[in-house]
Amino acid sequence: MTTPDGGAHDPYVRVRGAREHNLRAVDVDIPRDALVVFTGVSGSGKSSLAFGTVYAEAQRRYFESVAPYARRLIHQVGAPKVEEISGLPPAVALEQRRSAPTSRSSVGTVTTLSNSLRMLFSRAGTYPEGAEQLDSDAFSPNTAAGACPECHGLGQVHRVTEESLVPDPSLSIRDGAIAAWPGAWQGKNLRDILGALGHDLDRPWRDLPRADRDWILFTEEQPVVTVHPVRDADRIQRPYQGTYMSAKRYVLHTVADSKSASLRARAERHLVSGPCPVCGGRRLRPEALAVTFAGRDIATLAALPLADLARTLRPAREGDGVAAALATDLVARIEVLTELGLGYLATDRPTPTLSAGELQRLRLATQLRSGLFGVVYVLDEPSAGLHPADSAALLTVLDRLKAAGNSLFVVEHHLDVVRRADWIVDVGPRAGEHGGEVLYSGPVAGLAGVAGSATRRFVFPDGAAPPPRTPREPTGALRLRGVARHNLRGLDVDFPLGVFAAVTGVSGSGKSTLVGQVLAEKVTAHLEGETVTGAEGLEAVDRLVTVDQKPIGRTPRSNLATYTGLFDAVRKVFAATDEARARGYTVGRFSFNVTAGRCEVCQGEGFVAVELLFLPGTYAPCAACQGARYNPETLEIAYRGANIAEVLDMTVDAAAGFLADVPAAARSLRTLQDVGLGYLRLGQPATELSGGEAQRIKLATELQRTRRGHTLYLLDEPTTGLHPADTELLLRQLHGLVDAGNSVVVVEHDMTVAAGADHVIDLGPGGGDAGGRVVAAGPPAAVAGAPDSVTAPYLRAALRR
Repeated sequence: MTTPDGGAHDPYVRVRGAREHNLRAVDVDIPRDALVVFTGVSGSGKSSLAFGTVYAEAQRRYFESVAPYARRLIHQVGAPKVEEISGLPPAVALEQRRSAPTSRSSVGTVTTLSNSLRMLFSRAGTYPEGAEQLDSDAFSPNTAAGACPECHGLGQVHRVTEESLVPDPSLSIRDGAIAAWPGAWQGKNLRDILGALGHDLDRPWRDLPRADRDWILFTEEQPVVTVHPVRDADRIQRPYQGTYMSAKRYVLHTVADSKSASLRARAERHLVSGPCPVCGGRRLRPEALAVTFAGRDIATLAALPLADLARTLRPAREGDGVAAALATDLVARIEVLTELGLGYLATDRPTPTLSAGELQRLRLATQLRSGLFGVVYVLDEPSAGLHPADSAALLTVLDRLKAAGNSLFVVEHHLDVVRRADWIVDVGPRAGEHGGEVLYSGPVAGLAGVAGSATRRFVFPDGAAPPPRTPREPTGALRLRGVARHNLRGLDVDFPLGVFAAVTGVSGSGKSTLVGQVLAEKVTAHLEGETVTGAEGLEAVDRLVTVDQKPIGRTPRSNLATYTGLFDAVRKVFAATDEARARGYTVGRFSFNVTAGRCEVCQGEGFVAVELLFLPGTYAPCAACQGARYNPETLEIAYRGANIAEVLDMTVDAAAGFLADVPAAARSLRTLQDVGLGYLRLGQPATELSGGEAQRIKLATELQRTRRGHTLYLLDEPTTGLHPADTELLLRQLHGLVDAGNSVVVVEHDMTVAAGADHVIDLGPGGGDAGGRVVAAGPPAAVAGAPDSVTAPYLRAALRR
């Protein structure tokens, strides 16, 4: 029964006067107990409505219901800008957030499967004769009771060898035999010190005495000697005291202590990682590994793909003992994960190796088993990172959550999910200040009549499909041979150059391993002058650009303007004003990272961190500067009537007009518009950006650079988080890079992207152990006809569209 005032029996969540971010006093009624999809172009305001308003208000009401301490924090965090929301049940948010980068967090810990597995071994395991029963903590590598004392429960030890430090023993020390040493002056310094110590710098490394080689590479001594540099004709070099550091000491010190990510990455290439010699990589103490269940120890079971683990445990469900109860619970929970296409994951798989989409589906499966009802689940693109073949399973799980008496509010771009919705809320018409309106709220069929909707033409395509594009001819190829990593075993694959190539396949088939790890590493090593085996054609590539979805920064201090270099141009404009020159303000004064100009209360962040007990921390606007970041004196300087904080608050589109006659700024702004980011504010904190937005900022930063030589661009799922209209914009830029003589390789699930590629490499046929081989490769039309490809039928449908 519906009541006009949104009473207890009102089946709608009624939002009135929502003004969060770019929302324009939005009024909308959203049905409960339904699958409601929020659509609209990136930046239109759909997440501001679903997460920033509806979920934020549910969270605020929860805070109000608990202790006075938590209520005090609400005033710091702030309430959503909305006049009223009625009919709102409790809400649970499942957002696209990557996990903290810790190797101790795993699939098992996220889903709590590890807890049940440890309990199974503790209570129902087979113990050696005479052994005492162990507590469940003894089966965890994350506790002192269970962790192997040698590797501290990590399973891996890292060391250096002569082969890893000196890859080419035919070279002399002077010619760079010790590849692990730094380049430039620091490497020359170490070589000069060795010369001063009496070592032969010009003999081939392999001809040096074994004792000398071992000392040079592995000594812990740090002798100090006087070095007399060879004098150059044009400058005088005086003697100096030099301290020697062995190659081993340099590598380990750099990996442990260097603040430079590039230096650490370079040093890590000279480390040899291997299983711990004590536990054999199984991470646990011997007494825990001696306990078995179904004939296997807990490390062996934890390493099995979830689908295989369920098969192993099913026979144990018979009976009515502890083992049967625990096995029944484990199998039931695993079946939900395999239903979501995650059966290829193992419980010991570290969470930093998972995509944001995989993580969200793990949390979704956990919620399905929680037994909650009457809750609003607010989901952020649950289809992200999902192959079309797995979309049906996702929809089944969403239907089960709804059937349990819950409401599902889903921010989504995947058209299969959109078409299956009970209700659609379409926000637009465009992004940023040109969006923020609800164009339509109602059953999906009604969207067909909304002319201003960017979503309508993709849900209800009209007119004939354009003729297929003729694939470009490759100019060469990168050939990888015998690739062996994770589930790739002896793989041979060719990446054509001078074309747009898409790598497809179900989740877990090996796409990211092949492109993001193996291909990227081999090209990088070649470009740095290292000898590369198992690869041909690398000499055709002059430059590598990897564009991933990792954040451009982890605090509000990092933003779009600082990352792209645009902020340098803006600060120069302010420093050049008459008032700034009269006061003696330099460019540094207009940086919020410098003491002179910034607000000292928030240290120029504009936000202060708010720590919540038992809940994730958050950020609240600084009470002193109201988020402006600067002190009052700096804000007195104006350029064309706007201070520096007001310029940072402009959108890219607005700033493009405001700074049109500043060439250094105009170029950056134009490239950001070209990739569809005109709606973002210049000073928008990195913490507010999605993975897709971060990736496009990185791409725009690359596009504004002057390109020289043949560049290989590698992108991992660049369409994640993009509305189909934004995908069109992005593809135009990527194809433009190829037309300019470069190569583009994308890992992608969007069949529209694959259908428009010149070349498709399809991995599979399944995930995990069932994947890792090339099922089909060639032009899209050829791959679409491959009989063994799971991707083929979806690619055929996209080609028809």
